[in-house]
Amino acid sequence: MDDLVAGVRAGDRTSMGRAITLVESTRPEDRRQAQALLAELLPHAGGAHRVGISGVPGAGKSTLIDSLGIRLTRAGHRVGVLAVDPSSMVTGGSILGDKTRMATLAADENAFIRPSPSAGTLGGVTSTTPHAITVLEAAGYDVVLVETMGVGQSEAAVHASVDCLCVLVLAGAGDELQTVKRGLLELADVLAVNKADGDNEQAARLAAAEFRRALPLLAPTSGEGPPPVMAVSAVTGAGVDELWDRIVEHRRTLEASGALAARRARGRLAWMRVLLERRLVERFDSQPGLADRRAELEHAVEQGQITPEAAVDQLLSAS
Repeated sequence: MDDLVAGVRAGDRTSMGRAITLVESTRPEDRRQAQALLAELLPHAGGAHRVGISGVPGAGKSTLIDSLGIRLTRAGHRVGVLAVDPSSMVTGGSILGDKTRMATLAADENAFIRPSPSAGTLGGVTSTTPHAITVLEAAGYDVVLVETMGVGQSEAAVHASVDCLCVLVLAGAGDELQTVKRGLLELADVLAVNKADGDNEQAARLAAAEFRRALPLLAPTSGEGPPPVMAVSAVTGAGVDELWDRIVEHRRTLEASGALAARRARGRLAWMRVLLERRLVERFDSQPGLADRRAELEHAVEQGQITPEAAVDQLLSAS
C-alpha cells in the first residue's frame, strides 16, 4: 500500500490506474484496501478545480474536453479527465473508448484520461467518481474534468461531484432539449451551445440568445442568478477560451462567498447517501434465498399478478 500511495503522489500513471481500479472495485476485500488508500490520499486532495461536462447525447462533450484540455495543459495546468462510459451489459466495462475521442489530449503528458464504466448508475457519474477525483488530485492534477453520459436522469449526483457544471446543448435539439431544461438545465452553472461553426453558427448564436431569455424563468440552484450562456465550437475552438473564463469566474465567486466549501460539503453528504443506498441493496441481495424470491416477485409484477408495492412489502418481510 505504501508503494501505491507513493506512486500516486509521484504522478506515476501506472500507479494512478491501479489506484482508480481499486477504488472502483466492488469486491469486499478491495473495498477495504481502497478505504485505506483513500485515507492516505485525502490529506493531499481537494485542491483541483472540478468541472462537470454534461448535456444531451451527441452534443460534442468529448470533443470539447479535448479542445479545452489542450488549452489548459498549454497554459501550465495538469488535467485529469474522468470520462464515464455506459457499462457493457456483459463485461461491466466501459464500451465507448473516450481516449479515441480525445486523441490529442490523450497524447499530452500533462493529461490523464480515465474511461470508467457507469455500472448502471444513472446520469453517468458512478458512485466511485468522488474517489477517482481524490486519486487525481493527490497525484497533482489541478483541473479535473468529469464527462457524463448526458442522459439527464441523475442531475443532482452530477452536480454534487463537481464545483461547476457546464451543460452542453445544441441548436434545434427539439423535444430532447425540453427534457434537459427540466433537469440538467436547472442545475447548470454555465451553459454552452456547441457546434457554432459552418452553416450552424448562426443557429447556435440564436439558440444562445433564446436561452439567455429563458433561463431567468428557471429557479436557480444557489441564488446566483441565471448561468452565463455562450455559443462555442469545440471543433474550431471559437468561444472555448471564453467558456473557461466563465468557469473560472464562477469558482472565484463561490470562493469569495464561502459557497464553494458549502457546495463540496453538500456533495460529500449526497454521495454518502448514494453509497448507503447502493450498499443496502447489495446487502439485501446477498441474503440467502432472497434472490430467488425477488426473481419470483419480479415475474409476478411483470405479469400484473401483484402490485410493485406489495412485492416490495413481501421482500422486506422476508429479509
